[in-house]
Amino acid sequence: MTAAGDGPWLDDAAGRLVRPFTVSNGRTRPTVALDLVSQVMATGATPLGYLGPEHAQALERCRVPVAVAEVAAHLTLPVAVTKVLLADLVDCGALTTKPPAFHHNPTDRALLEAVLDGLRRQL
Repeated sequence: MTAAGDGPWLDDAAGRLVRPFTVSNGRTRPTVALDLVSQVMATGATPLGYLGPEHAQALERCRVPVAVAEVAAHLTLPVAVTKVLLADLVDCGALTTKPPAFHHNPTDRALLEAVLDGLRRQL
């Protein structure tokens, strides 16, 4: 007798088949300073050299200005891995980055709670 879940994993039930840090070639530190609310946007330049499928997905997501945290949520990758991917794209000129323009105190509790609520809705 087998327990429910002892059978083979199929499609989405198997989860991610590639370890997240394989996507970034084991790198854990981006070459560009990025934080969760840094804004990134595609420049329209074509990246030179080989970039993986995750790079292409990130670049597609960045057609409009978007926060690093939002890109990570859409890619379903850890933020550390996403930062490395985005830094690769900045390094090759395919993305530009800027700190967010705060009209409020960036440590304002209400603002931080709104960001957390938005992230929860994305996941």
